[in-house]
Amino acid sequence: MVPRWTVYVAGLIPAAWALGLGLNDALGAEPIKELEHLLGLWALRFLLAALAVTPLRQLTGVNLLRYRRALGLLAFYYAALHLAVYLLLDQGLDAGAIAADVLKRPYITVGFASFLVLLPLAATSTNGMIRRLGGRAWARLHRFVYLAAALAALHFVLVVKSWPAEPLIYAAACAALLASRAYPAAAAARRGPRT
Repeated sequence: MVPRWTVYVAGLIPAAWALGLGLNDALGAEPIKELEHLLGLWALRFLLAALAVTPLRQLTGVNLLRYRRALGLLAFYYAALHLAVYLLLDQGLDAGAIAADVLKRPYITVGFASFLVLLPLAATSTNGMIRRLGGRAWARLHRFVYLAAALAALHFVLVVKSWPAEPLIYAAACAALLASRAYPAAAAARRGPRT
């Protein structure tokens, strides 16, 4: 079994790669926008990977459950970096410009909302917090990951000016993963409680 720490180490490689591109002036004509895009894309990828753990186990028997928390925390880490690049490098911490952007541009509003949903999930992803909240309350709170993923996918779709395939593919993958969780729950609710 691969140790969990190796997932975190491997998960840092895309950030190091993006930093290397930036230091070597290899991010294209709009380096800040490209860095934002790369970090946001990896946040979405790790979020979808975390959501894929349960369906993968159900469909194939491959059990990666022990890595799901690491994948979720990596998603938050990349989302935080994505937001930091926007706040620091893109907007220069100009509170007025940031507020105007959030109010004027729906994709930024949706992106902020996704990050705010992820924040308490990351903050409660320790064994100590699971014990403090209790397993049932913790599980209820962490169901908000579905909302965060839907908002992140919508953010990606809205951020593009045209309709290229890439964000639509990610949105479709997100919809499929959410449906894979919603359908069994809805079916169980229709059957009613067991007697």
